[in-house]
Amino acid sequence: MTTTTHTTRLDFETHAPAFSRALGQLDHAATKELDRVDFDPRLRELVRVRASQINGCAYCIDMHTKDARAIGETEQRLYALPAFRETPFFSEREYAALAFTESVTLVARDHVPEAAYDAVAEHFTPDEIAALISLIVVINAWNAASVSSRAWVPGSYEAAA
Repeated sequence: MTTTTHTTRLDFETHAPAFSRALGQLDHAATKELDRVDFDPRLRELVRVRASQINGCAYCIDMHTKDARAIGETEQRLYALPAFRETPFFSEREYAALAFTESVTLVARDHVPEAAYDAVAEHFTPDEIAALISLIVVINAWNAASVSSRAWVPGSYEAAA
């Protein structure tokens, strides 16, 4: 068996403290928007996990799967998330949000085509879509900081109980 040693490249919070605080404030602002529109907390976590899977962010996958389980998300749905299109485990609303998350996360690929926006607009109000975009933008920013700096030490995050 091969053992991989994980080493941190950069302690991002130490070397970019003002930006790190600003990113935290941006995250807080996105959460306030989600709260304002009463966006389902479990779906928030699924969105965070799906974007983090696409971006390969181990820290955020670890954190948000734990957070999702802590608020009642099922193991089955978490395990099926990478193949959500192939499962019956998600509602149409969740499916639309997850598909939109993929499209926004992969924005360079096809610039979020009309069909992707139209599909999410069938299930969400404009205020909900704006809150969802806020969430997707923030998790992608966290993913970029974490993946590029390799700031995560396995086992360093525990879900808030």
